[in-house]
Amino acid sequence: MPHSSRIARRAAVAAAGGLLTVAVVNFPAGAASTPTIKLSDAYLSGAVGASGDPAVSVTVAQSGTDASALTVAASASSKTSVAQAADVTVSGTGATRTVSVAARGQGYTDLTLKVTGSGGATATTTLHYAASAAVQHAADSRYLTGSSDASAAVDVGGGYVVVADDESNVLRLYDGSASGAPVKTWDMSSKVGADKEIDIEGAARVGNLIYWTGSLGNNKDGEYKADRNTVFTTTVSGSGAATELTYAHAYKQLRDKLVAWDQGNGDRYGFADGTKDGQVPKAIDGFNVEGLEFAPGSTTTAYVGFRAPLVPPQNGGKALIVPVTNMDKVVASGSSPVFGTPIELDLGGLAVRDIRKNDQNQYLIVAGSWAADDNSDPYALYQWDGVAGHAPVKRLDLPTSDPGGWEAVVSVPDLGTSGARVRLITDDGSADLYGDGTEAKDLTHDEWKKSRATWFTLS
Repeated sequence: MPHSSRIARRAAVAAAGGLLTVAVVNFPAGAASTPTIKLSDAYLSGAVGASGDPAVSVTVAQSGTDASALTVAASASSKTSVAQAADVTVSGTGATRTVSVAARGQGYTDLTLKVTGSGGATATTTLHYAASAAVQHAADSRYLTGSSDASAAVDVGGGYVVVADDESNVLRLYDGSASGAPVKTWDMSSKVGADKEIDIEGAARVGNLIYWTGSLGNNKDGEYKADRNTVFTTTVSGSGAATELTYAHAYKQLRDKLVAWDQGNGDRYGFADGTKDGQVPKAIDGFNVEGLEFAPGSTTTAYVGFRAPLVPPQNGGKALIVPVTNMDKVVASGSSPVFGTPIELDLGGLAVRDIRKNDQNQYLIVAGSWAADDNSDPYALYQWDGVAGHAPVKRLDLPTSDPGGWEAVVSVPDLGTSGARVRLITDDGSADLYGDGTEAKDLTHDEWKKSRATWFTLS
C-alpha cells in the first residue's frame, strides 16, 4: 500500500460458494470534507453609531474536525460604504458563533461570511444587512425588530416590555436592554374575533390585567372598519422573560357609545361628524383614540385620550380625555359605558399620543400632532397629576429630526426624583429607514422592520 494514499476497504461475503469479494477505493492524501456554515437569520438590521445592535448566530461544522478548530470571518461586502468586511465581528469559539456588524453608513449590503476548516477547505454564506442612519441619543436607544409600527407598550418587569403594533394584532415581548427580535409573540386576531387590524393604539395595566384599545376611528381612507372598534383585555402571568399573556374579554361598541353620548350632549365634540363615512381620523376635527390609562387611585375609571379632535378643532385647541367610569364592567361583561365629565388639557396645541401613570398617580403624556404627517411636527412630554382642572406641565421637548413618531411610554419613574429617566418608543412604520424610499411597514423582511426605544432624562 503506497504511503501517500489512504485506502478504504469495504468487504462482503457471498453466501454461495463462500466467495470473498473486496472493493478498494483510494482517496488522495490530505483530502478533507467541505465544512458547513449556517446563519440563524439571513437578514439583519443595524444603525450607524448604535449601541447594542442586534446580532445573528452562525453554526459551523466539519466532519472529523473539532468545531473549535474552524475559523469564521467576513470575506467580502457588496457595498463597503454601508459596512466593510472589517466591520464584522465574530465572537465565540465553538460550533455556534455570534456575528455582529458596525455600520458605516445608511443602506444595504450583502456580507459574505466564510468558514475555513482543516485541509484549507472552505464554505460561505451571505448575510443580508441593512443599516439605518444615526440618531440622537444613540447610546440610550435600542431597536425592537420584527415590526416597525409600535403603538403602545406595557412594562412587565425585569426590563421587559410588551409592545403592540397598529398594523397587526400581534403583541410582542421584548428584552428592553438589548436590540433585537421579540422573545415571545401572541396573535390576538382569532381570540378577539378580528379579521383585520384592530389598530391598537393604547394600553393600561391594572394589577394582572392589561386593557388594549383600538383607535376606534375610521381607516386612513375614511372607511369604517369594525375591528378598530375594539377594546380587549389580556391577563398577565409571570414577569420579565417568563411573562405569559392570556386573552380575557373584548368589547366592540365603545365608539358607537361615545358618538351617542356626544350627540346627547349637543354634539359638543363633533364625534358624529368625526366618524362619518369619508372622514379621515387624523384630522383636527376627526375621531382617533391613542391613549388609555386609569384615573388616580382607580381600577374602574379609565381615561380615553384622543389624538383627534382638538377642542375646539383649530390651531391651539386643547387635548381631550373622556373618562369611562365603569371600564372594568364594560369589557368584562359588556355593560353599557358610563361617561364622566370630559377633561380638556392645554398641551400647547398638541394632542394625546400616549398617557401613562405610576403607582404614585404621577402621569406622563406624550403630546403630538393630530395630523398624519411625516412626524416632523413638535412632540413634547408633559407631567400631570390626573386631576381634572389641574394643568399639565411640560417636562421635555422631544427630538423630531430622526425617523419615527413618539408613540408610547413604557413606564413612569418617580417624577420627584432628580435625574429621573423615562423610556419612550417610536412608531417607525412610515419612516424611510434605509434611504431607498421604502416605508418601514412595507419592507419585505421583518428582520429589517424596527421601532426605536430611547431613554430620556427628565429635566
